[in-house]
Amino acid sequence: MPDSAFRLRLHEAVSLYIYAMGYDPAITDGRLRAWANHRLEPKFTAVAAIQHQESVTPEEALLDTDCSLVGIAYCHQGRPEQWWHTQVRAGMAALQWPLADRRAVLSNYTELAEIHVHPDHQGAGIGEQMLRTLLAGRTEDHVLLSTPEVAHENNRAWSLYRRVGFTDVLRNFEFAGDSRPFAVLGAKLPLDSPPPTSSDTSR
Repeated sequence: MPDSAFRLRLHEAVSLYIYAMGYDPAITDGRLRAWANHRLEPKFTAVAAIQHQESVTPEEALLDTDCSLVGIAYCHQGRPEQWWHTQVRAGMAALQWPLADRRAVLSNYTELAEIHVHPDHQGAGIGEQMLRTLLAGRTEDHVLLSTPEVAHENNRAWSLYRRVGFTDVLRNFEFAGDSRPFAVLGAKLPLDSPPPTSSDTSR
């Protein structure tokens, strides 16, 4: 997703994120600034899912704001000076992770900062397609993300993360300034391959 397209779709993407996560729209301005700053991080990459007619190419649809954004995801290289990195490092230290293990987890990784699908379009495989497209070809050893805790991991996001190989790094972790519990998850890159479909295995 070119930088010009990300900037063009930024307000729509943040609005989708706030709606999908059930957040107060009052945070919009702050998230717009944060997302705009994230695009300046090393190895920033973004992908989007756009609803459009078959006669319109995906490239044309991305730049046509009459075609609705239904999914957004982006990632960037993790660095020790980033706020998210320092929070996770502190959480691991508090749980007395061995120093060598902390360094292994927090070195050479990409942070999956955001991935969201509009609720009206969830369950159609859009999230997994975006995730695999976004992380294909990344040169880091692994990917880390944080996601809100959900009872029994019972939502589509958790199902997706487990399906592609994410495992626990931290559970019920509270980031500074947010009282909600989060999980920090990690997966080796490249991601696990999707299971074969019936058409793949038929003869």
